[in-house]
Amino acid sequence: MLGNILVHLPTELPAGAAINGSISFALKTGAHLDVVAIGYERTIIPLLAIGVTAVTSVFDFEQARALERAEATLHAFDLQARNAGISYTGRALGALPTDARRIICASARVHDMTIVTQPRSGYDSCDNLILRGILSQAGGPVLYLPPTFDGAFSIRRVGICWDGSRRAARALHDATPLLCKADDLTIIATAAPDKIPAESSTAHVGEYLAKSGLPAKVMSLPTSQAAQRALLSLAADESLDLLVMGSYGRSRLQERLLGTAGHMLRGINIPVLMSH
Repeated sequence: MLGNILVHLPTELPAGAAINGSISFALKTGAHLDVVAIGYERTIIPLLAIGVTAVTSVFDFEQARALERAEATLHAFDLQARNAGISYTGRALGALPTDARRIICASARVHDMTIVTQPRSGYDSCDNLILRGILSQAGGPVLYLPPTFDGAFSIRRVGICWDGSRRAARALHDATPLLCKADDLTIIATAAPDKIPAESSTAHVGEYLAKSGLPAKVMSLPTSQAAQRALLSLAADESLDLLVMGSYGRSRLQERLLGTAGHMLRGINIPVLMSH
């Protein structure tokens, strides 16, 4: 069940994808959203250069500015959410970047899922810091929305990346409430057949899903091109609305497919549900 969802609204990067995607997700699933916008306090003060009174004044100003940014972002969400008629609560606060990351990760552990936007390369942003670290700390699934996301969230056609690993299984089980709403499921073998344990082969996954009334076809990534490019091509050819996958691990194929923590979603232009 995905009834209570945490939503992180970026305050330094564009928030449109998180706003549109989370509201659309709530309309599609009936979930309640707990929305958090955090403005970052980033002032570095040479304490020996100014007096205590001036230091306090600068800190107060920076805290007020951070909170103002958070409230502005949350206000933009409020306008759309009220019109949509969804169930939600909103919270705006200011915090140091390290505290902001701790707040979001801790909150994620008491929600069914967390919705964030994908990290954006080339931006020196505290939002990126949170987005890159949340997957390993959330304790549950994270739905990454592409920065360009606009329009309705759809789960009509879903691709399930499968290599037989524990992380892939965790993602599969976490995504089950969404898979039950899909019209078409595709199991995507991301490892060679001889690298997947026989007991957790793609055929067995297909049988497992079929027992729950969720028939799925099986496809394999072509070996003639880079793994990530092959996945993007397959997602486009199959008109997938959502990808489900486990987080990156130690296998070379997973590293090629997802890259490092900071770039694991680069180039993927559809929502991705990941689990660690």
